[in-house]
Amino acid sequence: MLDAITYLDLETTGATPLRDRITEIALVRFEQGVEVARWQTLVNPEQSIPAFIQSLTGINNEMVASAPTFAQIADKLLSFLEGAVLAAHNVRFDHGFIKAEFRRLGITIRQKVLCTVKLSRLLYPEFKSHGLDAIVQRHQIANIVRHRAMGDVEAMLAFVDVARLELGEPALIHAVKKLMSAPSLPSHLDAHLLDDLPETPGVYMFYGENNLPLYIGKSINLRARVLSHFTSDHASTKEMRISQEIKHVEWMTTAGEFSALLLESRLIKERQPIYNRRLRSERQLCTWQLSPNPQSIPAMTLQREEDIDPSQLGMLYGTFKTKRQAMEVLRTMAEKHQLCPKYLGLESWAKGPCFSHQIKRCHGVCCGKERPEIHYLRVQQALIAHRIKIWPYPGKVVIKEHNGENDQTQLHVFEHWTYLGAAESEEALTSLCERVTELKYDHDMYKLLLKAINNRKIQLISLPAKLEIADLY
Repeated sequence: MLDAITYLDLETTGATPLRDRITEIALVRFEQGVEVARWQTLVNPEQSIPAFIQSLTGINNEMVASAPTFAQIADKLLSFLEGAVLAAHNVRFDHGFIKAEFRRLGITIRQKVLCTVKLSRLLYPEFKSHGLDAIVQRHQIANIVRHRAMGDVEAMLAFVDVARLELGEPALIHAVKKLMSAPSLPSHLDAHLLDDLPETPGVYMFYGENNLPLYIGKSINLRARVLSHFTSDHASTKEMRISQEIKHVEWMTTAGEFSALLLESRLIKERQPIYNRRLRSERQLCTWQLSPNPQSIPAMTLQREEDIDPSQLGMLYGTFKTKRQAMEVLRTMAEKHQLCPKYLGLESWAKGPCFSHQIKRCHGVCCGKERPEIHYLRVQQALIAHRIKIWPYPGKVVIKEHNGENDQTQLHVFEHWTYLGAAESEEALTSLCERVTELKYDHDMYKLLLKAINNRKIQLISLPAKLEIADLY
């Protein structure tokens, strides 16, 4: 399948490579399809193993007390990895721990890797779950000791054998080659770009001739996303043009996907890259504002995005790319709910009933047959689905994001849907929270934050009157 491949699995004290350590290593190396080495060892992590991890893996502090440290087995591990593709189930996890352990020894490694999770997805797309437990159950793989390193390696090997029998060797080889296909960088780009790209969340920027911004994107894995732009089978004409025109690449790491989304949105608006059309601030949205007075005529007025007061969003309804689109939506709503077009401002005001009333599509607020207060309530009811949400907090909020792989923490401060900025230190956060900032509505930011508020994985802290900044770190 491959000239040399080493199937590997680790057990660790936790999920964070910068903080946690390896407790067990198991591997099987193949050359030209033949097993040539099999090795496993406990590893002294030089730190205590949490009780939860002990119960999961069965590896306790007493078992690793007399085991070698990673430094003592590093050379042997390197010999099994040398010249081979590293295969693991969720290889990013195992590769991340190995890189972190070697980095502590002053050694930088970067293996070619093969993820058997991705291999399972490619070979068996009809199934939803591709974890080892699911694979073992799905293919009825017996005699496997799960959550111990060699047991998990043997589960991977058994899965590969089953796939070979069920789908055939050619299909397996094709899938592996597809996953292993290395992107070909344009000749004018520095080949060392491949070595420097981090496998962490962040934002990347492509530049053309004379530092012209071409494209800005975000990803939870910068390396994988950037390299995907240089595959031979470009997904679109735009991808091909970007690949041909790019002269320079820059990137910024972030603490997570939300931080990357915020940074991407800001940079696109600032730098106006020519291939980012969706988030470029070249359109001017508008919205309908409902008068707080039921007697006002017209009841609805059109507001441009730049004139919106974020603290008054409760009376704003819908966001529209053009005035024409806004008028069409309001007119359709008026017809559906039998509202008066003159009262709404869709027609100029004049004495007498509107045309809709004459054809029995208006209840007659325009000619005294319906009280304005009743009509106003019906307008509010009709608009409810379009209402822009009011700020649900008494003041500022902080969204905290932490990345265990690079130990990066970012705190993002918001008020009335306005992004006040990011902080990576107590001093910077204090400054942001105390600063008096002009609130400016941005619909892209509104949508991002609305999604974040409903995401249980994101830590959102509503700031009290007296903020203890240190509590956020």
